[in-house]
Amino acid sequence: MSDIEKNTSGMPSAGNTLTTINGAHAAQFPLGPDPGGVYPYTLGASAAQQQLYQGVTGLRKFANPAPLGLLSFASTTLVLSLINVSTRGVTTPNIVVGMALGVGGLAQLLAGMWEFAAGNTLGATAFSSYGGFWLSFASIYIPNSGILAAYDDTAELEHAVGFYLAVWFIFTFIMLIASLRSNYGLISLFFFLTLTFMFLMIGKFVENVKITQAGGGFGIVTAFIAYYCGAANLLTRESSYFLLPLIPVPNGKKD
Repeated sequence: MSDIEKNTSGMPSAGNTLTTINGAHAAQFPLGPDPGGVYPYTLGASAAQQQLYQGVTGLRKFANPAPLGLLSFASTTLVLSLINVSTRGVTTPNIVVGMALGVGGLAQLLAGMWEFAAGNTLGATAFSSYGGFWLSFASIYIPNSGILAAYDDTAELEHAVGFYLAVWFIFTFIMLIASLRSNYGLISLFFFLTLTFMFLMIGKFVENVKITQAGGGFGIVTAFIAYYCGAANLLTRESSYFLLPLIPVPNGKKD
């Protein structure tokens, strides 16, 4: 889930400077990261926010929380999706509870809080909300929560879970619309995640295992796209011998 903003020439523009930083530093920090990795790749962040991640003399320096959020989301989504497609005959999702609490839930929620601190609304909303999703999903399968035990009728339980998934389908579709001016990596991630929730939702409502498995298949695709986006955020000129492109949308987000 990551938003890259680059100049078409591949180099910082001398006339496009960060005016919100005082004059002593403005000339040193032109807006927009270049393909060489001067600025980190961040989820939905403006150029000014990306410079805050990078650090400016006299300002607090933030590490980029996007890799933590993306890779945590990818890992937990992959495990659950493998179960949804009945890989190796596994169909009971309880094994994902631990990951949903610690990785998909807590780690993503922390990433979202750091995105809030950096002023990145899209990244903060995505990571915090999906962190909440995983925490709430885990609570369904914790025996002491009593959620599953409250349903004596299997069909009623399936439909109730369908309502739960329908809400996340709507939310994810909104996130897809919000990402349309970012980059193709992020757009692809939300597109396939929307399909994932849609098929899982329908599978619960019609109680059709094949449709649920189709949702699991889209979830696997979503997980690997999230892995790619997370790696693209993590691999910078300073930390890696190569970079991964995310392909910004032409005439996309601008400051």
